This record gives sequence, structure tokens and C-alpha cells, in this order.
Amino acid sequence: MFAVITPEKIQLPAGSVVRLPGSWQDYQALTEQLGDRSIPRIKYRPGEILLMSPLPRHGREAHVIAMVVIALLDHLGRDYEAFTPITMELPEISGIEPDYCFYIDNWADVAGKDRINWGIEPSPDLVIEIDVTSYTDVNDYLPYRVPEVWLYKKNQLQIYQLQSDRYTVVTSSRFFPNINVSAFITECFRIASERNTSVAIRELRQKLASEN
Repeated sequence: MFAVITPEKIQLPAGSVVRLPGSWQDYQALTEQLGDRSIPRIKYRPGEILLMSPLPRHGREAHVIAMVVIALLDHLGRDYEAFTPITMELPEISGIEPDYCFYIDNWADVAGKDRINWGIEPSPDLVIEIDVTSYTDVNDYLPYRVPEVWLYKKNQLQIYQLQSDRYTVVTSSRFFPNINVSAFITECFRIASERNTSVAIRELRQKLASEN
């Protein structure tokens, strides 16, 4: 199967990434053409448009990590709002679709809203990105000043925090400072692989409850 990108049709093989020169107007035309389709994913950087068709493992890994985050937030009694899919856009500057995002400190600002006015209302507090195809760059979130980005790549979690005007790798999450998030995620992936995701998350919740 070959990549096909025409005014009538957009079709990419699973796992492929296509980079095109393009303007903000070109990006808008492609997003309108895609409509409500979640595949392929689309991203805009000044002068460049990227299209990516994710592999099945992409969605599975995003789901597992998001479920770990939800279990940890519930354990801590934290309120939150979560979104997937969602398109973040700053005209002429950026367009991006995170795999999963959470509002934790700022959940009340977006609760119940159908649309978010990027650049005026707060950006997500936490973004989760899965990189299977070298499509992801944490610096894509700099224009939005997302405080924390989790990047899962090659079976490893890296936590990036916004410090001044750049992202820096850190060892712990600002939202879970006393929790070894990477260890929990690694264990959940092991159990999910051997059995299934529901068992992995159920056992995580039981472990958290036993530590109270």
C-alpha cells in the first residue's frame, strides 16, 4: 500500500509518516478534508505539515499510560479532565494532536466545555505522547507552554518539564512527586502483555489501595 494524498483522498499505510512543505492555509485545507477522521494524524509546524498513520500498538500504549495516570489521580483524590482525541491550534504557529492530555491544576477552566480557545484558556497540564514512528517532538508543545510532557519511546518513559523556555528531562512528575511512575507503567505493560490491560490496571489500583 502506498501513501496517497490528493484533494480527493488521503490514505497512508499503517506506521508511515509523510512530511510535506505547506502553509497554515494548506494545513487547514487538509484538516477540513479529513473531517472527523482520527487517522491519519496531522501536525503543523511553520512551513511544514506532517501526516502519520499510527500502528495498533500506538493506541494501546497511550491507553495503558492514560489509565495509569487516572488510577494515580484517583488514588490521590485529585480532580481532573481528560481529552482524547483533541486538536490544539495556534494560527500560523502550530497545530498538533496529542495522544492524551489531562487538565489537573486547571481542570475547572475546561470542565463542561465543547471547545477550548488555545492561547487564551489554559493548555493541558499533562500531555502523553507515544513515539513509534519518530513523529513526536516534545518541542512542538513549547508554543502552548504545556507544563509537563510524557514521551513513551522504545519501551521507556521520559518525563519532560517546562523550565523557562525549554523542556528538560526530569526523574519525577510534578503531579506525582513521591511516586515512581515509570516503574508502575513498566509493570502495567508487563501484566497487560501477559494477560490484558484491565487486569493490569485492576492490580495497580489494588496495590495503591493496599499502601494506604
